[in-house]
Amino acid sequence: MLSEQDFRLEADRALEQAQRALLPLADREGFEVELQNGVLQVIFEDPAPAKFVVSPNAPVRQVWVSAMSRSYKLSWAGDASAFTLDGEPLAALLDRLAREHLRRQ
Repeated sequence: MLSEQDFRLEADRALEQAQRALLPLADREGFEVELQNGVLQVIFEDPAPAKFVVSPNAPVRQVWVSAMSRSYKLSWAGDASAFTLDGEPLAALLDRLAREHLRRQ
């Protein structure tokens, strides 16, 4: 398990990476990706208003994602050097969820 300091460093890095990874899709599809005060928000107006919130949860050393009426809890995977859920890294999860939301009619 990561120390609290290492967790905070890795969580900040993971959120920054996820933001950078989502920006090309956001530019193409017209949604916003904002990282402020250690919280990443993905904000959609189309096809329906929605907001994904990604935040570190230090006490349990997880990154939590609230998106599409669900909660996803990603743990540190040392072998992948990433926060993952069932082997899927944070940036990939957010990309997949954003694309799913954009396909909704």
